[in-house]
Amino acid sequence: MVEADAAGIACAVALLGEGGIVALPTETVYGLAGDATDPAAVAAIYAAKGRPGYNPLIVHVADLAAAGALVEIGATARALAARFWPGPLTLVLPARPGNGIVADVTAGLVTLAVRVPLHPVMRAVLTAFGRPLAAPSANASGTISPTTAAHVADSLGGRIPLIVDGGATPGGLESSIVRVDGDRVSLLRPGGIPAELLGINSETGDGIIAPGQLASHYAPVQPVRLDATSAAPGEFLIGFGAVGGDLTLSATGDLAEAAAALFAALHVAQASGATGIAVAPVPASGIGIAINDRLRRAAAPRR
Repeated sequence: MVEADAAGIACAVALLGEGGIVALPTETVYGLAGDATDPAAVAAIYAAKGRPGYNPLIVHVADLAAAGALVEIGATARALAARFWPGPLTLVLPARPGNGIVADVTAGLVTLAVRVPLHPVMRAVLTAFGRPLAAPSANASGTISPTTAAHVADSLGGRIPLIVDGGATPGGLESSIVRVDGDRVSLLRPGGIPAELLGINSETGDGIIAPGQLASHYAPVQPVRLDATSAAPGEFLIGFGAVGGDLTLSATGDLAEAAAALFAALHVAQASGATGIAVAPVPASGIGIAINDRLRRAAAPRR
């Protein structure tokens, strides 16, 4: 593990250039980054995470121009990018033929998920590296997403060569994923941007066409019970608002605070030794929609 200073960033860039994979902080969660144009690096990401091959990856780029070299960006997508990039928005767009992205990144789809991140460490690495980075969350597939370097080490320690420690990630939830087909905009995964700001005007089709769509995901070891107002025997209670608990996502009922705290709270609950985890009700409005999406998947029957 290295600090996210100039030396640490240079070390990460050098390792990426050798085909290695690196855990890096973003404004959402920590990502496991590798050269999206290198088959060996992409294969190493899937192997380290134990990620199923039908689950595509998000490609991170430095700016809109770099994205435009990989995907076709129409007027509607361009307007969303102008408003929310850099930031926690992933756009699923038609892939350009011959864009150099490894086929496994798209899991055989004709679309590609792209994002321009905001976090200064990830941006510094992208700028210095000069090539697109595939970067799913830096954790074992299906488990709780990492918002600190320690979470990454707990999940992937020994499987990856380098973690760049940039402190706790500020957003706490993964990016919103939106598919844009002409002027049709569909929400594939709620995330750091409230859905009502994204101009959603189309329903999502069937099938896995973006990360975060598996029914069971973000899951701790213990079973999770939702909408709890008190703990059952042996449970760890994660509170919100008027519902207290062993810890709280936000005592004041602040949804942004709750989003930033969600995965860290699940990590604490998982490590508590409790036989189950109970979570207080969280309003399903604004970013609360994304919080509830993660909680439902965490509580779903395990694969």
